[in-house]
Amino acid sequence: MQATTVNSTTQSNKPIWYFVLCWMLLNALQAYTLELHADEAYYWMFAQKLDWGYFYHPPMVALFIKIGDTLFHNEFGLRLLTVLGNSLAIYLLWLILKKYQVSAKWFMLLVSGVLVFHVYGFTSTPDSPLFIFAVLFYYFYQKYVDEDSWFTAFIIGIIVACLLYSKYHGVLLVGLTLLSNLKLFTRKSFYLAIITGLLCYTPHILWQMHRGFPAVNYQLFERPSAFGYNVTMSITFIAGQLLLGGALISWYLFYRGFTTKITNVFTRGLMFNAIGTFAFFLLNTFKVNVQPHYTLIAFVPLISLTLIDFQKQNFNVKWFYNLAIANIAIILILRFTIMAGLPVIKKVEALKSYFGFHEWANLVHQKAGNAFVVMDEGFQNPSKYSYYTRSLKGFAYDSRYYGRTMFDMWPMEDSMQHQRVYLLLKNQVPGTTTDSIKCDAGTWYGGWVDDARTYQKIAIETGKTKIKASPGQKIEFDLAITNPYPFAVNFTNAGYKHPVCLEACFFEYVTPVSVQQADSTFNKITLQKGQSTRYRMTVTAPMQKGTFDLFFSLRTEPFVGSKNSGIIKFTVE
Repeated sequence: MQATTVNSTTQSNKPIWYFVLCWMLLNALQAYTLELHADEAYYWMFAQKLDWGYFYHPPMVALFIKIGDTLFHNEFGLRLLTVLGNSLAIYLLWLILKKYQVSAKWFMLLVSGVLVFHVYGFTSTPDSPLFIFAVLFYYFYQKYVDEDSWFTAFIIGIIVACLLYSKYHGVLLVGLTLLSNLKLFTRKSFYLAIITGLLCYTPHILWQMHRGFPAVNYQLFERPSAFGYNVTMSITFIAGQLLLGGALISWYLFYRGFTTKITNVFTRGLMFNAIGTFAFFLLNTFKVNVQPHYTLIAFVPLISLTLIDFQKQNFNVKWFYNLAIANIAIILILRFTIMAGLPVIKKVEALKSYFGFHEWANLVHQKAGNAFVVMDEGFQNPSKYSYYTRSLKGFAYDSRYYGRTMFDMWPMEDSMQHQRVYLLLKNQVPGTTTDSIKCDAGTWYGGWVDDARTYQKIAIETGKTKIKASPGQKIEFDLAITNPYPFAVNFTNAGYKHPVCLEACFFEYVTPVSVQQADSTFNKITLQKGQSTRYRMTVTAPMQKGTFDLFFSLRTEPFVGSKNSGIIKFTVE
């Protein structure tokens, strides 16, 4: 049962200490000098409203940010625990691999050559604690494989819970590790790890349960699908992995890592996790667009296997050494160029979010004052506005062109009803956006909306997830409309400045194909708080054949309409 590891050598840890210190200082410098990424601002919003869960993310990143932000009210504080925790994880990874007598030189060259390790060395998103707890898991799992210990099992249970509190992807690491070592189930202490993990994770499970499992619903029913396989998604994913692993060296890491000879239980677990994680997300590209960084935790076992293989082969090839040095140089040049904020960097789409938004927030605040600022292109910029004004006045309108977010669950919209709000958009709306704001973050258009009226929390249940119909076929829906607000709502247009309507929306991925409006009988509905009612609406299938997303939306001028129901896969045959 026990893994056979090579005894640790007497080589000094000092070079690694200096390496980790330099690593930490570089990340701290970048954390201090760089504006927030859009997602970081969103997770800062989480930290202002600590909870056991958030829509489709668990809460660990919010806790990380809350602790650091409490100490320092700036970008460095928000990223503080990420910088410290990542540095600790790098050192623990060394301790794991030192047992295999890996070379300190190659350890420093390969770890610092993986681009994705740099990115999450200072960026505070759910991937950051996921990486930290993944390394902690491997550190204690290695000890547990070598020695059956009740205490180690208890610690592993806590770490597994922390993994899942960081990001749901952590279940891949746990599942693949168990698959690589089924004999764990023969250990009595292993059940302590299971029980401990479940107990620690129960608050999040209960949070999901009490809210109708929003994370599950989002993944299964609310995400728009790209119909039909598009080979470019797979090619883009593979290219992303080669870039994140280090543009010059990643191809060799995959080759050496995947061909490493397995000699014990622990390295078998590394191999299962490396191949299994990359394969899982590659297969997912056959149906959805997969973000390249989802595989972050797979690079830990990949690097480990490569270094172990280097040690076995007494690897010391000059051409690869030179390639590794050049790879690190490219990454460092890129990092310092970003910190310097050179104009060429600001034009890169993936990096634009880091620049100009502090100034942008101040300019918008001069226009809006203490009013809510409403944006409809996603959660990122409203969160940035809230962070840089420390006002919590940025609000993300739940546009039908975008997915739901935590702004649909927080009570912010409740406070906004019938208030005068400032609408901020990337495109002009005649008669509404009378202001223009120009800065490094781009050109924006704003204007005042009196007596704001939105209904993005209204829930519409269709009772259907899939429908097949012929072109132009009429289908009647018996809709269940529920008011979750703590106050009564009505859909009348009498006496209101901004009319509301119910619309059935056919989309092909993110492009509207047909929008059909309910008749005026809908506007007679009044709902008390928590009350539900039924409403029948007839919808006509598109004339063109194909598969579409159908959902129901409440639209109130001048807003574009929210996404109030789940998505129905509608096939016209």
